[in-house]
Parts: sequence; structure tokens; C-alpha cells
Amino acid sequence: MSKIILATSSPRRKELFDKFNIDYQAVESKVSEVLDPRDKPIPYAMAIAYAKAYEVSKQYEDKIVIGADTIVVYKDEILEKPKDEEDAYRMLQLLSGKEHQVISGLAIINLCQNKKVVDYDLTKVKFRDLEPITIRKYIETEEPLDKSGAYGIQGLGGILVESIVGSYYNVIGLPLVKLDELMLKHFNKSLI
Repeated sequence: MSKIILATSSPRRKELFDKFNIDYQAVESKVSEVLDPRDKPIPYAMAIAYAKAYEVSKQYEDKIVIGADTIVVYKDEILEKPKDEEDAYRMLQLLSGKEHQVISGLAIINLCQNKKVVDYDLTKVKFRDLEPITIRKYIETEEPLDKSGAYGIQGLGGILVESIVGSYYNVIGLPLVKLDELMLKHFNKSLI
């Protein structure tokens, strides 16, 4: 398969593509992610994914460009990256012992073929009951400070997660199974 363009600066998305030996080039999108309190989670994630892919696709019209945006949602509240350690503590305490959703918007664009596909994936994640000392120790690692919902399942944050229903890769930030299905269905190409 010819090289695809991944519209991202996310190290986690790049690591996933590297892990699966996908021939790609990462290009950072300049789209700003501005959350309006009225935004609904699924349309918001899909709109940001589309904006990222479209912005980058203008530079690579003959390539397949993939954009993604992953958000953590608890009771319809989108939990973005924490502002500081106290915000991270608030989020982790909020999620303690409860189920939340991780939603990834996906967009795949090839301007030369005039193809634009937008979809999403949803994974349910349940946290174990967290003691305040556990939350503080996790925050001290600084891992949660640059992640939506203040945790990373692929890192130390995995110890906070009791169970998941759905795609593990979605929780990391890129639902590879859904992405591969969309690539096959709409572009007749597989990631492998």
C-alpha cells in the first residue's frame, strides 16, 4: 500500500502505526480544538477529526489522509486534558469506581478521488475505586497531565482501569479495527 498520511502530532498514534509497521508519514494539523459547552461528544469528536484530516489533505491531495480525535466522556461532560494537577485530581476522582466512555472520531479523506469518510468508535471503560493516595501518586508521575480524562491506559494509568468493553486501541487514541474496516470498505485498502 502506498504511504498514507496521518494528520497528527500524537506520539501514541504514531506508536500504534509504528507497532503495526504501517507505511505512513505523520503531519501535524494546525486545527485548534475549541470546545463549546453546547457541543455533543460524538459530533464534536467527528468534526475535529474531519477538520484535522481536511486541513492536512489540502497539502497531500493524491494521498489517503487519516484524522482522529479522541475524547473522554463522563455523563455527557467531555473531559479534556487537565489544566493542572488539581484538575487532573478532580477528573480522576470523578471517574473513580465509575464507567465512562472513550470516543474517537475518525476521518479518512482522498481529495483526488473525492472520497471523504467520517465515523466514530466508542469504548466503555470502568475505573476501579481509587484511594486518594493512588490518585496523588499517579499525578506525581506527570503521565496524566497531557491526556484527555487525565489517564493513559497504555501506561501507568492502566492500573486504574478495572475493565473495558470495546476497542483497547480506541482508548489509546486510534481505533485500529474500525479504521481498517473503513479503509477496506471505502478505499479497498487494509492497514496490513
